[in-house]
Amino acid sequence: MAAPMILNDRYQLEQTLGTGGMALVYKAKDLMLERSVAVKVLREDLSTDMSFRERFRQEARAAANLSHPNIVTVHDFGLDQGHLFIVMEYVPGTDLKTRIREKGRFSVQETLELMIQACQGVGYAHRAGLVHCDIKPHNMLVSPDGRLKVTDFGIARALASISPEERSEVVWGSPHYFSPEQAAGLPPSPASDVYSLGVILYEMLTGQLPFNAADAEGLARMHREVQPIPPRAINPTIPLQLDEIILKVLSKEPSARYRTADQLGHLLLGLYESDPSLKKSNFFMHEGGHAAPVTSVSGAAIPLAQPSPAFLPDDEDGYYAAPEEEAEEEPKKIDWGTWLLGLLAFVSLFGLIPFWLYVYMNLRP
Repeated sequence: MAAPMILNDRYQLEQTLGTGGMALVYKAKDLMLERSVAVKVLREDLSTDMSFRERFRQEARAAANLSHPNIVTVHDFGLDQGHLFIVMEYVPGTDLKTRIREKGRFSVQETLELMIQACQGVGYAHRAGLVHCDIKPHNMLVSPDGRLKVTDFGIARALASISPEERSEVVWGSPHYFSPEQAAGLPPSPASDVYSLGVILYEMLTGQLPFNAADAEGLARMHREVQPIPPRAINPTIPLQLDEIILKVLSKEPSARYRTADQLGHLLLGLYESDPSLKKSNFFMHEGGHAAPVTSVSGAAIPLAQPSPAFLPDDEDGYYAAPEEEAEEEPKKIDWGTWLLGLLAFVSLFGLIPFWLYVYMNLRP
């Protein structure tokens, strides 16, 4: 797919960042604002599908309204010379799938720190009424300092809406991570995204996926029918409570899982905060804060901002700012004036006792 060098007379494509079954991702220059951006150009046959174009436009608008530190920012989208494209913030980074391939098994601490961030981003989208439909580590970019950002919200939802004869191609795009209901061709829900997050949790902690098969059909059957091996049986260092959380998240019935990514994130954060063996990192953020994670699109890199104060769970609105460490108190100065007045009062009181005894003894009949 050969995209024009300049899209909409504004975005000058400079180099290819990544490729995927549905799109190519480029590093580009926004000639109007003079900044680097990432431009994802969708496959040509998708761009000529009129119903998909309209669905893509609706979903891209919805994704552009998502503003969260753990979700990639959508700047623009459009159609030029027969090519549908979406413009996002750019930043170098590595997608989580690449990290998993390189690292194998993650520590409990690193897994929790990354997946709590993923849950915060996906949970925010759930509250906004959006289901991602294609949660996988390829759609998460991790910066060198451990910041994570989720991408492709609008694109995944738009792809999930194309005609039934093409639907299987979209669904099979991530057969290792989709939920049992998606494998059965049913509409996804927030609980479907939660299942996919559970698969990523399993993979990070054990170094392997819960299900493997020779083909997509076999994987779909396993997601619908086969119970996964408990992750703790593969990696005994996994806490029992975390093992139970993962198995619940991987339940076949959506109603047996946590309903939203927020619920899963709260449990993971509570586990993280309560484990004294973990050295706490100060980067869990509120929706209104500034971010420092990154995101990817099919291996491409897309940037962010700087970190904000940490946020911990709160019963009412989800998160609150973690208090800063209190400054050490200065040593209190001795108030000599108060001590002197106290001493005079003591002497005056107890010094008068002998005097009154003397008067009493001499005046008594």
